[in-house]
This record gives sequence, structure tokens and C-alpha cells, in this order.
Amino acid sequence: MEVIDKIYDVIVIGAGPGGLTAGLYASRSNLATLMLERGLPGGQMNNTAEIENYSGFNSILGPDLSTKMFEGSQQFGAEYAYGDVQEIINGEEYKEIVTSNKTFRTRSIIVATGAEHKKLGVTGEAEFNGRGVSYCAVCDGAFFKQKHIIVVGGGDSAVEEGTYLTQFASKVTIVHRRDSLRAQKILQDRAFKNDKIEFVWNSVVEEIEGENAVNAVRIKNIQTGETSTLEAEGTFIYIGLLPNSDQFRSLEITDEEGWIETDENMETNIPGIFAVGDVRKTVLRQVATAVGDGSVAGNAAYQYVEELKEKL
Repeated sequence: MEVIDKIYDVIVIGAGPGGLTAGLYASRSNLATLMLERGLPGGQMNNTAEIENYSGFNSILGPDLSTKMFEGSQQFGAEYAYGDVQEIINGEEYKEIVTSNKTFRTRSIIVATGAEHKKLGVTGEAEFNGRGVSYCAVCDGAFFKQKHIIVVGGGDSAVEEGTYLTQFASKVTIVHRRDSLRAQKILQDRAFKNDKIEFVWNSVVEEIEGENAVNAVRIKNIQTGETSTLEAEGTFIYIGLLPNSDQFRSLEITDEEGWIETDENMETNIPGIFAVGDVRKTVLRQVATAVGDGSVAGNAAYQYVEELKEKL
């Protein structure tokens, strides 16, 4: 395991919109800043065809916004490196970040690892991912023109994305394990008024079927135990999000579900460790909110590092 000699002022783990903004603000404050990312800069934005609710742009492609943010994040000297973080070791003078092949040392940390979609865990889900199974209506909806689409879930995302998909699909069937939706009433009203949307209640997906691509979904009524098969070319899954925080749970900075809890300065219960964006326990997960979190955390990290240096 290689130990990097340099001690950074702040290391940002994750380079989505929150992480990139945190890196920008921290480096602009003249902190020695490193951004570690195990995937593409931009995070989930790279999976979004168009972003229409980010101030300053009527509409912009997700990958394009990712590129702009990535370029901007480095204008004040922030470094960028690949890193699959395995563990954080907390210390008084500095903290250690252990990746798969290197150990970095830093005075403060900003966690920006985001969240990922929950999986059904049924046969066919992984096999047909990208061949009829999707977690992003905006990304993939246009591939299903005049097709029958199954949407799994009953919350805001399922109902909103299901309604969005009706502009492409011939029919959208929302399969929900309960007998009523959990989505906001305004979203429910839109869905119930849409002639293209049908509902299958009290049911769960047991298997996604197909040969080279999805062609059917087998569902089970959880009240009667009866199974049936719905022919469909697409299955969009919206059953919730999981925080990418497993490697931080030993620090005891998460709640029971794994969301990282912070104060208004984005600081966790460990001084010098901050969290931003989708991994944080928050009421809204959008590009705009992640950017806001990142700016607050970058500034808070500067205050922390300055105070730490005074003490030492």
C-alpha cells in the first residue's frame, strides 16, 4: 500500500455536482485540495439526457454540465485522481483515506459519494440492464416509442417518471406493492387523469423475462398469491435510493439507513468530516441542492482547517 507523502487540507470523496463544487470552493480559499472519484466526474448527471431545472440553463445535457463543472472545479488548483475509497481513519492532526491501492492524508474530508437506485433483486434485472431494464426515464424513455412500459414503485419518482414516459410509450403500467400511492397528491392526480397509465395494485415483480431484451414481466399479487405475466418491452424501476456510505458506517456518522447526518454547515458529528449531496440525509436530492451543499461545505472546511492550524 503506497502512502502519499503530501498532507492535503481537504480531500473530497466523490466528484458529482456536490463534490465538484466543494472542490471549487475549497481550492478557491487556497486550501490544498484533492478530489477522489471512482467513476466519471459528474456522477449521476452523466446518466441524465437533459437537465431543465438548473439555474442558468434552459436545458443542458447531463454530460455537458458534468464537463463544465469538472473544468471549473480545477481552475483554482484542485487536484483530481482516481480513488475507490475503502476506509477513513480519523485522527486529531490529520485523517487517513485508504483506497484500494493508496493511502492519502488530509486535515479535513468532504464526503460526496451520492446514492444509487435500489434493485429489485429478481431474475432478469441484472441480465437485462440496458436491454429493457432502466432506472432513468429521461435517459432511456425515447427508446420505447409506442411500446408498453412497466414502472415499478409508488412514490414520487415512480409516478412522475411514469407520467413522463407516456410521451413515448403506447401504455405505461405502474406496479405497486400497496393499494395506494405514496407520491405527492399533485403527481397522483396527473397520473390518474392520464389515459395511457394503468395501475396494478398489491403486486410485486417476481421475474423480468426475455431473450435478447425484455419482453415480459411476471408479477405476483401479495394478497392472493396469484401470479400473472404482463407483456412489455421496458421495465423502469423506482423503489427508492440507497446511500453509498457503507465504508463510512464504522465512523458512526450515518443513521440506521446509511444516510450521513450533518448540521447546517454540512459537518458530521466528527469535526472536520463533512458530507454533501445525495449521500446526506436531506429532503431533496437535485443538482441544485448538491451544489448548494458543496459551497457550504467548501467554506466550512476552510474555517475548520484554519482553526486547526492555529491550534497546532
